[in-house]
Amino acid sequence: MKNILFVLLFALQFTFAQNETKKDTTKIENLNEVLVTANRGNAQRSEIPLAISKLSTQVINETKATSMDQLMNKIPGVLMVNLGNEQHAMSIRQPMSYNNYFLYLEDGIPIHPLGVFNHNEVLEINQFNLQNIEVIKGPASSLYGPEAIGGTVNYISLKPTTDPEFKIGVQTNNYGYRNFQAFGSATVGKFGFTLSGVSSDQKNSWLKFSDYSKNNINSQLTYQISKNTLLTSNTFLGKYYSDQTGSVNEQDFYNRDYKSFTDFSYRKSYALRTRLTLDQDWNKNSHTFLTIYHRDNEIGQNPAYAIYPNATNPNLGYGQINSINFKSYGAIAQHTQRFRFLNTKFIGGGSYDFSPNDYYAYQIDLKANLNPSGTVNYYQILQERPDIQLSNYNAKIYNEAAYAQMSIEPIKGIIVTGGVRYDNIKINYDNNVDKTSGSKSYDKTTFKFGINYNLNKNSGFYYNYAQGFAPPGVTSIFKLKPLTGGTTGNPAEFNYDLVPAQFKNYELGGWFSILKNKLYVDYAFYYLDGRNELLNLKQPFGSGYQNYQASAGHTRHKGIEFGVNYKPSQEWAIRVSGTTAQHTNLEFVISTNPADLIKDYNGLEMISAPKWIGNSEVTYYPKWAPKLRAGIEWQMVSSWYQNDINTIKYDGYNVFNARIGYEYKGIELSINGLNIADKLYAYNVTRGNQPNSVAGFTAAAPRIIMFGLHYNFKLKK
Repeated sequence: MKNILFVLLFALQFTFAQNETKKDTTKIENLNEVLVTANRGNAQRSEIPLAISKLSTQVINETKATSMDQLMNKIPGVLMVNLGNEQHAMSIRQPMSYNNYFLYLEDGIPIHPLGVFNHNEVLEINQFNLQNIEVIKGPASSLYGPEAIGGTVNYISLKPTTDPEFKIGVQTNNYGYRNFQAFGSATVGKFGFTLSGVSSDQKNSWLKFSDYSKNNINSQLTYQISKNTLLTSNTFLGKYYSDQTGSVNEQDFYNRDYKSFTDFSYRKSYALRTRLTLDQDWNKNSHTFLTIYHRDNEIGQNPAYAIYPNATNPNLGYGQINSINFKSYGAIAQHTQRFRFLNTKFIGGGSYDFSPNDYYAYQIDLKANLNPSGTVNYYQILQERPDIQLSNYNAKIYNEAAYAQMSIEPIKGIIVTGGVRYDNIKINYDNNVDKTSGSKSYDKTTFKFGINYNLNKNSGFYYNYAQGFAPPGVTSIFKLKPLTGGTTGNPAEFNYDLVPAQFKNYELGGWFSILKNKLYVDYAFYYLDGRNELLNLKQPFGSGYQNYQASAGHTRHKGIEFGVNYKPSQEWAIRVSGTTAQHTNLEFVISTNPADLIKDYNGLEMISAPKWIGNSEVTYYPKWAPKLRAGIEWQMVSSWYQNDINTIKYDGYNVFNARIGYEYKGIELSINGLNIADKLYAYNVTRGNQPNSVAGFTAAAPRIIMFGLHYNFKLKK
């Protein structure tokens, strides 16, 4: 079926391209839109042999998103999983995942250092300070380094405005949420600045024990030293605190009794990021930049997801308190040079990152208060157990890298691109649990190769082969194996033998614009092979089991991503985007114990891996009211397996959102209806593999009505 679809798309594209070449000379804004993610600098879409998508300033402004998933899910091939209070997981060429296979950037700089991945990193982004969002789908390690596997997401900050501009806004909904936004910007002579802040607060929501607060501020200062030299300074400061509800059981979910099992779990973070960038245009064909940066982060939690029962005493349970803190000092330098010969473009650069990192996790003992049916009603803390250390280390992470990429155009319309990168990661550590010191190091050379074939300015194809890798996270290396150490009296053992996961990606894609640029289509067929992926294995612990990890997984990810934008008139805009994919465990041995009933997941579909994901939207801009907009959005996620052994599925969901806004003399009123049909559904549902395993539902919100009032004041010079 996929092969037939590819042939039809190819034939359709080629036929329309020939016709459009003869009759259309209109500028193709979609095709040749300048992208800054792909090469850490400006590039045209027709030069890039990658699946890459860009969310425009207009879409960001009109969405009025209060959490990042409301924006990200508009991008073809992307599903950002809402875990509540702006917490999230991600699915880009992967199942819904918490793994370190996604690289999140702010203005081209990783939000967290290598080895300290957190699936909630985007909490630290101010969604009201965004000019664009750009996403590379598939491995991009040859340019961006480790962890750029499933996708690389670049959040691009607002730039200083030419004329003085001031914005202020408030949003509130029917479930106790409110936020306050403010933005100011201007350019005076050679100096430009932006200042953007948001303060969000949630109390007494539909989900019990789910209050949270978030306060972010961004600033940017620019100084135009000369016509060709620009100095830019960016600073971000953010604080976040959230109650952590956790999942609900099946009975409570279907009864819409969204109670929490705890009243003590939480997540909190503090983040400070600064960077200074010098851009130098030597001439129109030569550009160099140098960025130096600093990070200071503290992330602490008493996680609801880490609570597990005692296997022999149902009245007891365990949890943990943990904290990870890091500072970073780093630099990135890159030079881009164009030559007339074969329209050659060369990119060369290097980076250095030094990130001291401290982490601890210790056990807490819990009392499980049971329902008459024997299920847990809620947990209480009996005592904290800092004497039972699950992990405690001090580490210094060094990451050095050099990369180069070259593209040539040997025949007009055909661009060949090759790239290579070398990364060296070293971790010097003091393990305070087993009182040892040492070092771990990983190094890897990754390659990419791609070809663009541009039929004309309206249409093009590409082929891409890319390698990627992801070293184990530092917390995974120093996670105590439960059988040894702790209360067992045996020497402590850790995951020192973990190795980097490695990926190979094969991809065919293309794009075309027809009907005088009213219809734009892009698509990609991909095959991603992953080896040495982390496995969660079970090992006896006291009277129950706990997980530990090993590098032994072999997975396959293949699918089609597509996006269609159609603008039949000035009044209507239609967008259809989605992906169909299959994620399979090829070799996933979880036990060598003859007594275990389940020894592997070989040949089974991966957990939380829907085969279809789609997001479509129709927006109306009436001529009779030029400042009015109205739209309706459809989010579709098909069924997925709840457990690894593929015996129970969740049906997935179809949800509709509606948005309307009207602006008058700088005052804008907006109303967003999320889940307007008030559908009962869950963002994710998982369960264990035993017959008596209970499903955990990450409940989605009922109907939300969000009201917004914004004022935008511009002063013409």
